Amino acid sequence: MAHSLSALPTEILILILYPLLPVDLAALARTCRRMHDLVYEFGWLQYSLANPRPSYSSCIARKQWSIHTSVRYDTLSDRAWDKVDFVARPLSRTWPAKEQSTLAITNSRLIVAAGTVLYSYSFHSGPGGRPTIKWEGDISLNETHVRGRNITSITFLEDGGLDQTLLVAYQEQLVERIHLIPPSKDGESPLSFTRHLVTIFPKGDYIESFSTSPTHLLSLSANGTVRLSLQTILTDDNATCPPPLEAEGLPPVVELEERSWKCHLSPSLTFAALGSTGKTPLTIYPISEDGLLSPTPATILHTERASSLNNLPTSAVYGISQAPIHASAWGSSPQVLASGWFDGRVRIYDLRTASSSSPQDQLTTNTSSSNINAPLLRPVMSLQDRWSTEPIYSISCGGGSGSQVAAGTARHSVVSFWDVRNPKDGWSVHAPGNDRSPVFSVILEGSRLFGTTELRPFVYDFVRIFVFLFSYPLQVDKRLMGIVCLVYRAPMRQSTVTLRP
Repeated sequence: MAHSLSALPTEILILILYPLLPVDLAALARTCRRMHDLVYEFGWLQYSLANPRPSYSSCIARKQWSIHTSVRYDTLSDRAWDKVDFVARPLSRTWPAKEQSTLAITNSRLIVAAGTVLYSYSFHSGPGGRPTIKWEGDISLNETHVRGRNITSITFLEDGGLDQTLLVAYQEQLVERIHLIPPSKDGESPLSFTRHLVTIFPKGDYIESFSTSPTHLLSLSANGTVRLSLQTILTDDNATCPPPLEAEGLPPVVELEERSWKCHLSPSLTFAALGSTGKTPLTIYPISEDGLLSPTPATILHTERASSLNNLPTSAVYGISQAPIHASAWGSSPQVLASGWFDGRVRIYDLRTASSSSPQDQLTTNTSSSNINAPLLRPVMSLQDRWSTEPIYSISCGGGSGSQVAAGTARHSVVSFWDVRNPKDGWSVHAPGNDRSPVFSVILEGSRLFGTTELRPFVYDFVRIFVFLFSYPLQVDKRLMGIVCLVYRAPMRQSTVTLRP
């Protein structure tokens, strides 16, 4: 006796739809009216919720899309990532001078900081609902007769969803809160700003890195001073001191006493990861439920076993990011970190394995300047481009299927990519312009990668069908016009991968 699939109860059919891929859902939707209605009412939505794609630049456009269009966009992006098929484009003309640059992004705009200038790009929904990027303008934060006003770090602060408030740190050991005033729609009023000095950061050292959660901000200075602050204090013009940590008997800051580079605040506000130069270049400091940063590290992330601090080799960590969210090896967890090291390797650590560390992996040291008793955690995966040993300056995760790792290297504007599901097939490509420059900052989302060198910002777009003439600003050097719509099909080249069970 033949039985029809459509004769099953709706509740059973919804469960059947859950594990199906987009190609299976599309085929099932063509079989009959009932299957079509179920797929479009439940199937696409279930798939979208189970397979999120971090995407800032297309967030506004997605609000106008149906769930089916959103899944189609992500599927096209995943296929392009598998084929290494993308459009590379500079986002601006070449800057007048070489600058150390950095990026900050939200769902409504991208900010590029270079020298003393902020360059602003806004995200929109263009013709046909295509995600587009428009040039808003640039603002100079320089002041007359002021030296050393080079921007060292920027981040967005919570401002009720306006995405117009920035925290900007300068090499002259100052921190300012910048409020952007977008240009008028008629074009008569250009991009402008207001500025306020933030005084809770003492002078004597400049901020090298910021990292934020919805309520807190983590800062790391060049000499290793770590501070965890409430964002509400940063927006109070009368605040002149850090949060009252001394009342709890804890120091207001943590001193690494090493040249420091990068900090990462976990989204759940449970730990802070700090990258520096030294014997312990990557350390994890727990955060209490009250939002207090521990004065001592809970875990030390390194490359080798050692029973003493003196036995560890000296290295440096320049980039830290949450690992890809869709990695079957370790699952989706904010406790899995990807890090970029001086030796040119990307190392991925699973902090959940620290509790199961063997006694041989326990590092103990007691000196006049430090008192460390913490497990020494080795990476679960190590990635390296076999043709490059340049240090990794920046790192970000996301991309196709949410399983990609992107790393900006220290020379020749090279960006390397790995899919953690098949890491041996890594590949790399030069940024537009092929500058002899580090890639100082990268931000990887579902279908795009934003990056910046010492001469210009750039973007890789992996959904060509959604790219048209006005998808990006037209401010480009004439000598680069030939690569505005250049499509890369980069040949795969073998990567060095080390896995630890």
